[in-house]
Amino acid sequence: QSRRNAVAAKKFFRRLLKGLRYVPRVLVTDKLASYGPAHRVVMPSVEHRQSKYLNNRAENSHQPTRQRERAMKRFTSPRHAQRFLSAFSRISPHLRPRRHLLSATGWRHEMADRFTVWNQITGVTTVAAGT
Repeated sequence: QSRRNAVAAKKFFRRLLKGLRYVPRVLVTDKLASYGPAHRVVMPSVEHRQSKYLNNRAENSHQPTRQRERAMKRFTSPRHAQRFLSAFSRISPHLRPRRHLLSATGWRHEMADRFTVWNQITGVTTVAAGT
């Protein structure tokens, strides 16, 4: 949005509420000052929580992308990001098993199996982490 004032925040809240068939119990926003007055006008009965951390579901959904982007020192263009992520999103889960669900020996065996498959596909020799 071009402006971040109370009028823009009211429009934003109304647009969010437009498709809902129920009244939300809680509204979670960041600490933008214009959200307070807009909340009091548009939905005064709803509890308003302003927090940096309560929106973690939205932030964490694209965290792997952000980590990759930081490691690569930013993408040069949206097209570059799309090209990289379309390939990376298929490869990444193969090399990142859900460690919290496996014992140490189970994880080592799983990683050894995955690296064997990776080596067969790519023809490159790699060593599994921790082995």
